[in-house]
Amino acid sequence: MPQSRSDGLLAIYPHITSRDRQLLQLLDDHQVLTTDQIHALFFLARRTCQIRLGELYRLGLLDRFRFARDGGGSQPWHWTLGHNGHRFQAAAHNRPEPTARTSRQQMQRLSANPNLTHLLTATEFGVRLSAYARSHPAAELSRWWPETKTAARFSPVTPDGHGLWSEDGTTVGYWLEADTGSEPLGKLAAKLDKYAALARKGGPRYPVLFWLPTEEREEHLHAYLRGRRPEGVLVATATHSSDPADAVWLPVGDTQRVRLAGLPSDHGRVVAANSNYDENGVFLT
Repeated sequence: MPQSRSDGLLAIYPHITSRDRQLLQLLDDHQVLTTDQIHALFFLARRTCQIRLGELYRLGLLDRFRFARDGGGSQPWHWTLGHNGHRFQAAAHNRPEPTARTSRQQMQRLSANPNLTHLLTATEFGVRLSAYARSHPAAELSRWWPETKTAARFSPVTPDGHGLWSEDGTTVGYWLEADTGSEPLGKLAAKLDKYAALARKGGPRYPVLFWLPTEEREEHLHAYLRGRRPEGVLVATATHSSDPADAVWLPVGDTQRVRLAGLPSDHGRVVAANSNYDENGVFLT
């Protein structure tokens, strides 16, 4: 295996596996993943995961950073695309090739991003669903989009994530609002107006999932939303400690928690405002 991080990109190609390509695409979409998240997504043995990440780092396909842990020690490595990873993804998607300076600046800005914890929380939701699907053949996360892609496809909504989750032949869409407890409840509730506007235009009527840090925060949000929820918008809540595939979702106004696949979901009409369908009315996954 080449040892120099400055080797030409073509020389690296024989060492890129299909699993590596999936990882590079996920990092292209979601910007950053921790070692724990990559382990859950792609590997059985943690040591195998660590070895492979080290190899991809030496090839320049990945870069990494980590912070000191309060009280001593270090946090897990946070992995991003390295310069060769950015180059590979640019070639795969017919984008201009980035310079080494551009790649370095992207990683530095990401590592200093004050919203890094929020970004990782939103990504963790998809990681847990994907990990669940790995061990349950009847389950699949067939669509897993970050905020930027979702906002571009489904204006005016700007969720932290969007996906299509299938289990035992049932497919539901969802809008994810990953909450870290830093915003007032009124600001969370105000986000629902955009989902109502999209639905009125014929867009999807997917449940809005507020993934909350504590049970106390969840109780307060339910109390706040009583009588304040826009018509036609389903809201369900769960906490970060739960597995999002399980029966952990409590719809606002109900008393019984249900599985993610048990929440009502409507993909919307075949209209220009609905990016679920192409010009021929074919549903796009």
